[in-house]
Amino acid sequence: MSAGQIAALIAAGAFVVLVVLLAIPLLKLGRTLDEATIALRKAHENTDPLLNGANQTLTHVNTQLERVDGITANAQAVTGNVSALSSVFTATLGGPLVKTAALSYGISKAVKARRAKANGKPVRGRKRSKKA
Repeated sequence: MSAGQIAALIAAGAFVVLVVLLAIPLLKLGRTLDEATIALRKAHENTDPLLNGANQTLTHVNTQLERVDGITANAQAVTGNVSALSSVFTATLGGPLVKTAALSYGISKAVKARRAKANGKPVRGRKRSKKA
């Protein structure tokens, strides 16, 4: 055997060792990819019931929102009716009621002033300036 043949044998042996050393991580990577494929397959199989449940939940929520929309519309109608009723009350009874309250206040002040004057007590209230 010549020196070239021995060098070729050493290079071939080193190449075999390199291939063996690289084959081990590649085999482990292949197993990891197989496990990942199995996990993805299981996840895909389990998403159908989950998506069906989510779809049913959304349908139920939409039904409830339609009910709430009806309740809101009715509440808005009641608010409009109450507003109209208070406007009618203010227009029909508000003016006379305020006038009656003002009249009774004025009469009570006048009666108190007259009683105080009759008893000789000074009258409380605003002093009016006399024009010269």
